[in-house]
Amino acid sequence: MYDFARGPLVWIAFAVFILGSIYRLVTILKLAKKDKVVYPYLNFKAGIRSIMHWIVPFASLNMRQRPFFTIITFTFHLLLMITPLFALGHLMLLEESWGFSWWNLPEGMINAMTITFLVLAGLLTLRRITDPTVRFISGIGDFLLMLLVASPFLTGLLAYYQIGNYHMMITLHMVTGALWLMAIPFTRVSHMLFFALTRAYMGSEFGHVRGTKDW
Repeated sequence: MYDFARGPLVWIAFAVFILGSIYRLVTILKLAKKDKVVYPYLNFKAGIRSIMHWIVPFASLNMRQRPFFTIITFTFHLLLMITPLFALGHLMLLEESWGFSWWNLPEGMINAMTITFLVLAGLLTLRRITDPTVRFISGIGDFLLMLLVASPFLTGLLAYYQIGNYHMMITLHMVTGALWLMAIPFTRVSHMLFFALTRAYMGSEFGHVRGTKDW
């Protein structure tokens, strides 16, 4: 299982992620083309302005009204992207498998980032349970998805500190990481693919067509 997770499963995961992402993007663009409003509404200046206001912390009114939640969500997403890309173990496997890598962050920092990510994942899950508005639109799939996203971080941390059986934890780390990668195009995590498109449309509709702000 370890050899499968370290070899073929990685290729399968990347293939599903890349092909699935292309399929979803092509599908959404075709659907937008059928709609007689989407493409005519698009405006480059208004779209870019909206995107920038929603990717910069506290640039929108919504973020400023909920500062604690804004800090949590931005930090959560930042750690989700950065931690796997700069972990020494990942880069060693990248160098061994494909012959290239880049600089890594210190292991102590990666561990601290991992623990912080897990704490934030717990806080966001708690919010789904305690906030009536969020709880109303949440289903079992949302909780399972958070579990899947957090599992590679948790198993990687347990493997690093050799808590439990190391080989089992490192295998679970690779398996859950592969499953998370494959889930991206087909779950709510796909907002990472569609964010720029949807935000550009919203910004164009509000800023260019209606002459108002969406932030």
